Amino acid sequence: MTWLQTIVLSVVQGLTEFLPISSSGHLLIVSRLLWNDDAGASFTAVSQLGTELAVLVFFFKDIVRIVIAWFAGLVHADKRGVDYRVGWAVIVATIPIGVIGFAFRDLIRDRNLWLTAIVLILFSGVFWLAERYATQRRSLDDVTMRDAVAMGLAQCLALIPGVSRSGASASAGLFAGLDRESAFRLSFLLAIPAVFGAGLFSLPDAFEPSVEGLSASGWQLLASVVIAFVVGYAAIKWLLRFVAHHSMNWFGAYRVALGLVLIALLATNTIAAS
Repeated sequence: MTWLQTIVLSVVQGLTEFLPISSSGHLLIVSRLLWNDDAGASFTAVSQLGTELAVLVFFFKDIVRIVIAWFAGLVHADKRGVDYRVGWAVIVATIPIGVIGFAFRDLIRDRNLWLTAIVLILFSGVFWLAERYATQRRSLDDVTMRDAVAMGLAQCLALIPGVSRSGASASAGLFAGLDRESAFRLSFLLAIPAVFGAGLFSLPDAFEPSVEGLSASGWQLLASVVIAFVVGYAAIKWLLRFVAHHSMNWFGAYRVALGLVLIALLATNTIAAS
């Protein structure tokens, strides 16, 4: 991996991790289109550490409050409020993706752009359905374990390049009746354990990929984390303001356009599928 590739791919990661347009899909598309190579699932997972650090910093006060409330709620039943429930929601939602991600880790590394293009288009339909039938009558104060299970299972779909972790889990939140901003806030919190776990687990493979993928040096991985952190932090601030007043259909339209362009590039052999 060159330093130019490191910088470009890290900026792409930071910009697309939180937008419901699939960061892994964009990394795959950009690396294949510009360099006819694959950044690799391992580099993708490690670069996500930077964007998750951005979540930790952005939601630091919320995270500290939730952790304190969770431990307090374990001891005192009268202190089991919304933050206690959110703490359990994060734990419960992490279990499915942890199990499925580990069990199918080799399959996840098999990345094909035809699949990415199709998923980009088809999953935009999920956004439309979520917006069409969402009541948005509930806030984060009303979160339940049923919400956690639904969003945790939906998060597993993000293992497929093209789905979008935030898009999948936020859509599940909308289907469950959460308002749009609450659904996205909760989706960011739910992703923290899963993404950090995947990033740390993938560190050895990022240096020496055992399958297709660019090999990055330690300094490049560190730079990738820093760049993704800075860009990702700005992306979080923008997205939460945007979704408070705009629907996910804007992102759905972008996904359809990108998917169609990608299909055209693949059909004309301008870009390699795998």
